[in-house]
Amino acid sequence: MPDYDWNLVAATAWPVVVALAIGLAVRQILLAAARRAGRRADRAWARIFTAVAAPAAFALPLLFLSLAVAATPLPDVWIDRIQHLLGVGGLACVTWALVRGVGAIEQRIIARNPVDVVDNLHARRIQTQTRVIGRAVQIGIMLIGLAVILMTFPTIRQVGAALLASAGLVGVVAGFAAKPVFGNLIAGLQIAITQPIRLDDVVIVEGEWGRIEEITSAYVVVRIWDQRRLVVPLQWFIENPFQNWTRSSAEILGPVYVWLDHGTPLQAVRDELQRICQSDPRWDGRVCVVHVDDLQPDAMKVRLLVSARNSGDDYDLRAAVRERMMDFLRREHPRSLARRRTELGGTLAMARHGAGGSADHDEVADSANTGSPQASPPP
Repeated sequence: MPDYDWNLVAATAWPVVVALAIGLAVRQILLAAARRAGRRADRAWARIFTAVAAPAAFALPLLFLSLAVAATPLPDVWIDRIQHLLGVGGLACVTWALVRGVGAIEQRIIARNPVDVVDNLHARRIQTQTRVIGRAVQIGIMLIGLAVILMTFPTIRQVGAALLASAGLVGVVAGFAAKPVFGNLIAGLQIAITQPIRLDDVVIVEGEWGRIEEITSAYVVVRIWDQRRLVVPLQWFIENPFQNWTRSSAEILGPVYVWLDHGTPLQAVRDELQRICQSDPRWDGRVCVVHVDDLQPDAMKVRLLVSARNSGDDYDLRAAVRERMMDFLRREHPRSLARRRTELGGTLAMARHGAGGSADHDEVADSANTGSPQASPPP
């Protein structure tokens, strides 16, 4: 049986045990306080305290343990190694706490600027800036924390000095290797500052209509109208043109095109469009006009221009205008629908020179010669 120096064991153990006991007690107090603060998430201090409580519940026991190890009669080499490991753990906890603190501030700002309101342009601007800048700050904190932890190891410090000696070549290689990462990071900061897109913006990307659902540090998620998701790198929005229908306002104009006969009474069409718009709650009361957009030999192209508060209402309003206007024309002015006219000259000649030349044949030919309508779409 080995001969232990029990005095040395006791002198080493009791500071460690006391430190662990105090650390665990402080940990339980912090977690209990965080649970109580979580019930008051509407307060900024409560949200931040709840976020940093978990990292602090790990960091404080490590601090007490570090103080206890320094008070033990262990060899200096052992104390240095243990202190180094405890210091690494403490740095990791500090980094963790800072990241969670930034996240708590971000969530607080987002909660104070909800987008589920009628005029949410300002809220979407604030949310976009907060999310993008918050993610960039969190990534920066994690990179700095990792660099500080790695530099506490002597071997890595030597490697770092060697890399600095050849910083030119290493910088070029690292720049090419990290171009996608830093490109998206810089693009995210550009988007946060200049804001070509914001959360819940209506955009057309690669021919797809959708809304900006999420902006991360590397990509943007566009929710397509049919519930698909289009994932686009952040840098794409800086380098490529795209349509943003809600850049400065959600209000939008929507045209409805119909092909009508030249003899269509346009005033009746204008009056009916006005009645349709006034009876539809999706019309915002700004624009409701009728224009002749183009003329063709067989028909004229008429534009019914209406306005709505947002693109969703605009789509539904245009569909309603299209359906109700066609129903009105079929019911009240059936001859106003576009038709193709054909002069049947050969039939007329046969009717006049046919045997007997009956009155029925002459009536049919005369009717055909005056251009009786045939239902068919415009050319």
